[in-house]
Amino acid sequence: MEALVGSKLVTRSGEVEPTSKVLQGKEVVGLYFSAHWCGPCRGFTPQLAKFYTEIKDAKKFEIVFVSSDRDEASFNEYKDEMPWVALPFEERELKSALSSKYGVRGIPTLVLVDGATGELITKDAREGVSGDRPGFPWRPKSVVEILAAVPELRGKAGPVRTASLAGKHLLVYFSAHWCPPCRGFTPQLATFYNKLKEVEDANFELVFASSDKSAEAFEEYYAEMPWLALPFEARDAKEALSKAYDVAGIPTLVLLGPEVDGKRETITTEARANVADPDGIKTFPNGWKPKPYADVASTISCKGKDINEAKALVVLCELCDPDVQTRCVDALKAVALEAENDADTIFFYATTASDPTVGRIRSLVDLAASADEPTVVVLDIPDNGAYYVAEIPKITTDTLRAFVANPGERKQLG
Repeated sequence: MEALVGSKLVTRSGEVEPTSKVLQGKEVVGLYFSAHWCGPCRGFTPQLAKFYTEIKDAKKFEIVFVSSDRDEASFNEYKDEMPWVALPFEERELKSALSSKYGVRGIPTLVLVDGATGELITKDAREGVSGDRPGFPWRPKSVVEILAAVPELRGKAGPVRTASLAGKHLLVYFSAHWCPPCRGFTPQLATFYNKLKEVEDANFELVFASSDKSAEAFEEYYAEMPWLALPFEARDAKEALSKAYDVAGIPTLVLLGPEVDGKRETITTEARANVADPDGIKTFPNGWKPKPYADVASTISCKGKDINEAKALVVLCELCDPDVQTRCVDALKAVALEAENDADTIFFYATTASDPTVGRIRSLVDLAASADEPTVVVLDIPDNGAYYVAEIPKITTDTLRAFVANPGERKQLG
């Protein structure tokens, strides 16, 4: 837990004590993102305090307050209303890192982690406190468990037993008839699906998970599709799948591996890009695993996070000579591969001068493109719009690695 929340915590009495002592023996630890100035937080905190007091001993449960207060006086005043411990207010960088790690977009947010390993249990514990207290700690069901509750899927030739898909790769398509981008993507996906079905060893199936608002709309939309579907009435299963893969918008296409020991590996939650890739059929399925770097002209997402949610190293070399571009991109890719398991930093490059996203990034950091000098920045938008500019005479793996480790003076996005 020290790797997650630091070496010291503030106790209820105001003493600063080692994290190892404060959280010793705790099986579940909650990270409570909240602030005194936030009306919904002040409404939820008493409810959470009552729940915590009732179960903390029996369930070996502790909560760490992660403050978004604007000053230490407000932090202390709010902390004194809480029966749990807190991250020291001065640990602002750690607070930002935790917010980024768990994708905290608003407060109050209650995240639960395993007290022994620090592994995530759920990011939606606030919902559990408000509605499903007996279900604590609300460990999400696996996709195998979710689908097991739906014995049969809709198929074009009749019902298909869900269990019969265990040995296949599974594409899950979150979509709806009312969604124009979905209606635009579905014909493209259908063409891809039919071509992939012709590949002898593809061994896959696709399941439509509908966000349609009525059974009639579902039937009309499903009539355009050649694959399987979750029955429209299986709303609980559909919502559980959406939550399991953090589906925030549609269309979304998720690729899962075959069932092994009751689990399916999540290969990618961004399979739309692979369908659009001319080599998508050739690289299916193993080549669909997301790379730890991306061309920002194609996507602002990398490693499951977008540029607004995580610290991002961006190398902009769109006007440079091709050999300089190649050297810069190769260096970035090497650093990104080294940091593949680092969830806190994502990596982007840009070689396309006319792309609006590239232009937007340059506008944000107020740096013009140059044919002579690549631009290297770290954008840390979750840290209240921070950014850092590299002063690197030549971009290499070593200089990029050093910049990520020590980016220098903090600047503020306008």
